[in-house]
Amino acid sequence: MSRSTFLSALLGSKEEKDIKAVLPLLHKINELEPWALSLADSDFPAMTEKFKGRLANGETLDDLLPEAFALVREAARRKLGERPFDVQIIGGIALHQGKIVEMKTGEGKTLSSVTAAYLN
Repeated sequence: MSRSTFLSALLGSKEEKDIKAVLPLLHKINELEPWALSLADSDFPAMTEKFKGRLANGETLDDLLPEAFALVREAARRKLGERPFDVQIIGGIALHQGKIVEMKTGEGKTLSSVTAAYLN
């Protein structure tokens, strides 16, 4: 067993560490799901304007990420009939962080990218 293989087995791969690092964000997004479900369709454009105002007042995209991703998840559920899975949300977080995400055909690249595109 090579040293790098041994260290990966002992400490986890870089990908596993990256996923573990975003789990708190994912949990926060999931906790916001009832809030997003409670919104009327007409609230969605207003939320976008609120996000823009918060950015103008000094908040960062990272500050807005949980709410923005929860909002996009609910918009996708309502308009496309597809609720992005946690793995797709994780992919969106990674894209927002400037990382490259590899997903196979049918694994939801489009839904992953929409979350990051909306936020950015």
